[in-house]
Amino acid sequence: MTPKKKDQIRKLLKGIETGDPESVTVVNEDKYIQHNPLTPEGSEGLAELFKRLSQTSPRVNIVRIFEDGDYVFAHTDYNFNVLEIGFEVFRFEDGLAVEHWDNLQHKHSNPNPSGHTMIDGPTEITDLDKTEVNRELVRSFVDEVIINGQHDRLGNYIDAGGYTEHNPHLADGLTTLRSAISEPASNGKRMIQYERMHRLLAEGNFVLSVNEGSHNGVHSSFYDLYRVAHGKIVEHWDTTEAIPPRTEWKNDNGKF
Repeated sequence: MTPKKKDQIRKLLKGIETGDPESVTVVNEDKYIQHNPLTPEGSEGLAELFKRLSQTSPRVNIVRIFEDGDYVFAHTDYNFNVLEIGFEVFRFEDGLAVEHWDNLQHKHSNPNPSGHTMIDGPTEITDLDKTEVNRELVRSFVDEVIINGQHDRLGNYIDAGGYTEHNPHLADGLTTLRSAISEPASNGKRMIQYERMHRLLAEGNFVLSVNEGSHNGVHSSFYDLYRVAHGKIVEHWDTTEAIPPRTEWKNDNGKF
């Protein structure tokens, strides 16, 4: 029986904790493409890397995990001497993982103004029959409202009476969200400026949007996980990561 992709990725990520060389057998290292710009490619095998990392007693908590065709994407809570929240995306080919993207942000120790952490909230996948409808809802929302700034259309996509926000700096509801996405920066652009959507992955009531833009003028990657219910976005988690200058990259594959 072919192992499920989600189980393979669980095994892989937990291998960071254990250092078990068996965990990396889910990866085809001959084809593996690494998109974390600060991770060298080919200089150290994954088995050696995981063994080295495990000696620092890391902790890996997979909070949510989803599958969309050839892709698996996970919402993760890490302790690698520093606390980080991450999104991990893997592409599969012929039953093995062959490509990887991620987005990490330092974990805030305190809840946001509405009392939510960066990772709490529902994890159950429902409404599998609505996967494509929910994907298109989020696609339109990101394109119209987040990228093109049509903030008057927020209410068309967000459940005004039941929107839960997990961004560590924001509160629930539309008022704070509208202010955050329209706040001007010193260069005349918006403080949070989404410029391009690179990928949109979905399973049931959860949709992950991968975007490029700038945060306070810094070239950044934005990963946003949305939960959809009854045709509206009702919950949001995210990570924002500055993209290092090209001169600092340790591989040539690009962040996206």
